[in-house]
Amino acid sequence: MAEVRWLSEPEMSAWRAYIVATLRLRQRLHRELAAAHDVSLTDYEVLVCLEMAPERRMRMSELATMMGSTKSRLSHQIARMEAAGLARRAPDPDDKRGVVAELTPGGEALLKEAAPTHVEGVRAHLIDLMTPEEQAVLARVFSRVDEHLEGLGG
Repeated sequence: MAEVRWLSEPEMSAWRAYIVATLRLRQRLHRELAAAHDVSLTDYEVLVCLEMAPERRMRMSELATMMGSTKSRLSHQIARMEAAGLARRAPDPDDKRGVVAELTPGGEALLKEAAPTHVEGVRAHLIDLMTPEEQAVLARVFSRVDEHLEGLGG
């Protein structure tokens, strides 16, 4: 068994700052969306994914992967969103065994209404706190992390 490479103090400081700040940021963005538009951050993220997808629809399995969710958890979430008129499930037109989630007109309207609140929050609580150089570094670092994780698959 390989010896553990424990984190140094600066490494631990970076890790903890990332964990605490991202958790607090997501909680804050959620509260702002819920207060202003009665939508959770997670539902908002589903709406964004569907809006960006071709024909505003996506296979449930692909959406679950994008959301970092299980198929079961996403199925419950989409069921709640269906009840609210924000999304719907339908047979996959390309594979009758599959199911797609589709953005409804109600979901599209909510997304259009809530997007300015979300963007203002992202700007106020993250983007505007960094210099352009720091923004570029953050983008490079997390693009590298994303590529690494993508390369590991599943």
